[in-house]
Amino acid sequence: MIILSASYYASAQRSFELGLFGGGSYYVGDLNPYKHFIQTDVAYGALLRYHINPRWAVKASVSRGNLLGDDEVTGANAGRQLSFESSLTDVSAILELNFLDYITGSTRDIMAPYIFAGVSFFTFNPRAGGVDLNEIGTEGQHTGYDGREPYDLYGFAIPFGFGFKYSINKRLGLGLEWGMRKTFTDYLDDVSTTYYLDAEQIDPDNPAQVLSDPALSHKPGMQRGDPKTNDWYNFTGISLTYKFNLFKRYRCVDYGVRRKY
Repeated sequence: MIILSASYYASAQRSFELGLFGGGSYYVGDLNPYKHFIQTDVAYGALLRYHINPRWAVKASVSRGNLLGDDEVTGANAGRQLSFESSLTDVSAILELNFLDYITGSTRDIMAPYIFAGVSFFTFNPRAGGVDLNEIGTEGQHTGYDGREPYDLYGFAIPFGFGFKYSINKRLGLGLEWGMRKTFTDYLDDVSTTYYLDAEQIDPDNPAQVLSDPALSHKPGMQRGDPKTNDWYNFTGISLTYKFNLFKRYRCVDYGVRRKY
């Protein structure tokens, strides 16, 4: 009976969930070094989760959010007067570990906190004043200044965080999740190294030059960002999933106790 119960318990978990995600996204970087949730904007996405067993699951997700940064809002460097916004798309493969047994549709294991980690691929495009900042090279990338070249508008990241799962009924599951993404680029905000223009020679009618130094107060070589620290982004929100069983459901009586999942 113990063997039968274990076999049933394993097969009962072979299911997957499809769901939708909604919440917010924000960024941490040169224009916002340490304030979480400031300038959070709308984010949304979809996910597919496969349950390995009651403690482990793998998840694939696609999320899209808008990242914002503004020196005057965050107080990072008001005199610099830099700002940006960027639409970002994230595709992630994630491994989840539940701290408690969890089964969507169970009458017993209905909730669990969890942690997760994995790998992400993302694309982004920082803009300011309706201008694509990467195209104009605000730190001299298109002029050959100091050997600089345009940065890539895509990259890989390491996602990690924690969440909470709750089984609403036999098919529906609710999730709450907070997740950071550690990137390997310092250009989510288009800010990393030094200024390359002399503010006294900037043409106020040239958007490319003005967006490089909106304060019109810097000299070439003066610090514009911190290239020693890369940028981060975050997705926080709620997910609603629907469960699909991969195998026919069975019931098993174990020592007179009828267990239903």
